[in-house]
Amino acid sequence: MTGNIIQLRTPLGDEVLKLKAGDHVELSGIVYTARDEAHLRMKEEGIPFDPKGAVIYHCGPVIQDNKVIAAGPTTSARMNELSGFLIDQGVRGLIGKGGMGATVRNQLAGKGVYLAFTGGCAALASSHMTLRGVFYEDLGMAEAVWAIELDRLPLVVGIDAHGNDIFDTARKKAEDAFSKYSPGSCFAPPVEER
Repeated sequence: MTGNIIQLRTPLGDEVLKLKAGDHVELSGIVYTARDEAHLRMKEEGIPFDPKGAVIYHCGPVIQDNKVIAAGPTTSARMNELSGFLIDQGVRGLIGKGGMGATVRNQLAGKGVYLAFTGGCAALASSHMTLRGVFYEDLGMAEAVWAIELDRLPLVVGIDAHGNDIFDTARKKAEDAFSKYSPGSCFAPPVEER
């Protein structure tokens, strides 16, 4: 599948199990924004939407006049310890930036995927979005759970359902390359004073 753009629509099903890390996808359908506070509220009070096949977008959007003005991704690692219960309840996709830890990678195995969106592209993201509703509005704009309909949002499969992780692979390659340099080799020798 790599090389082609794969069209996906929520709610997601077993089609996500065929995706491979690095695949390019365009996602359409309803997604739900959620950051730290929303995860904690859902864990305590229950998930306010049907989690089966749902996609969570790690995002604190800017909403104005019932429109999504900007919706860039939040660093997903912040939700490493908060995502397991959602996956257990049937959530099939997580969207964010920067990847997630080994715990989430293991929790997604055989169940779902992590989809990466580039940070700094909040206006691009919002051009693919229509606001459909909100839960937990009392948490404030950034922390509320916004129901947003996507129209072909471009994403990359960051972690697939088989444990492959483009972020972990890149980190290992960088560590390997860096280990070939001896301490101080990246710096010019000191200039002797006359």
